[in-house]
Amino acid sequence: MGVLYRRPTAQGPVQHTVNAVIRSGEQSGYAAECVELPVVTQGATLDEIVESLREAIALQLEGEDPGDFGLTHPITIVVTLEVSPVAGAA
Repeated sequence: MGVLYRRPTAQGPVQHTVNAVIRSGEQSGYAAECVELPVVTQGATLDEIVESLREAIALQLEGEDPGDFGLTHPITIVVTLEVSPVAGAA
């Protein structure tokens, strides 16, 4: 495995990953929010939210220079799933 070189920019190092957090929705389903990009989306299932997240990120970056967001190709989405502990679990 090679060493990942990140070219520094005015905003910070260039990266290949977009980080997102998926949480349970307030009423139902799931909501996702990106850390590095102004992207928020929702879906009824985990499969739907992941696909919605992919589409929303692609739309955000469409026609843009990924370097303006501190990103370089290929871009990978890293997802963290937040879950609450089960009440009464030991």
